[in-house]
Amino acid sequence: MILDVDGVLTDGRISASEDEESVRWFHVHDGCAIKHWKRRGGLTAILSARSGRDVARRAAELGIDWVKQGVTDKLAGYDAILSSASCDDAAVVYLGDDLPDLGPMSRCAWPVAVGDAVPTVKRRAQYVTRRAGGCGAVAEVIELILRKQNRWSPAQFGEK
Repeated sequence: MILDVDGVLTDGRISASEDEESVRWFHVHDGCAIKHWKRRGGLTAILSARSGRDVARRAAELGIDWVKQGVTDKLAGYDAILSSASCDDAAVVYLGDDLPDLGPMSRCAWPVAVGDAVPTVKRRAQYVTRRAGGCGAVAEVIELILRKQNRWSPAQFGEK
C-alpha cells in the first residue's frame, strides 16, 4: 500500500508560518488501521512531494516500511519503492488525491482516490472512498481490503 500524505493521510491543509515548520494533522483511525494492516502482514510506503519532520515522525510511530519525501516525480518514486520492496504493479494499491498521483495510479493494480480528490483523480480510480482525505479514508480502504481477504479482525480492537 503506497500512500500520498497531503490530502490522503492529512486533510490537505498546511500551515504557512515563517517561524515554524508546516503543521499537518493525521487521523487516529488511519494510524490504528495501518498498525492493523501491518500486523496482518501488509507493507506500507509513503510517497510525498513535500518533506517534513512531522511525516517522518508519524511514519516511524506507525512502522511505515518506506518513506519517500520531497519526490517531485512520483512515478520515479513509485518505481524506487517497488524496487526496494521487490514487488511489481500487480501487488500495489495506491491512494491519492491530486494530479501528481496520476502516474502511480496509472500503473498500480488498484488505484484509490479519497472522497475529496480532484475530479481527474477520481476518474482514474477504481475505488473512491466515502471518507475524505485525513478523515479516515486510509482506514476505510484497509478495512475493505482485509474484509475481502477474510483477514479483518475487529476482536483485536475489543469488538465482538
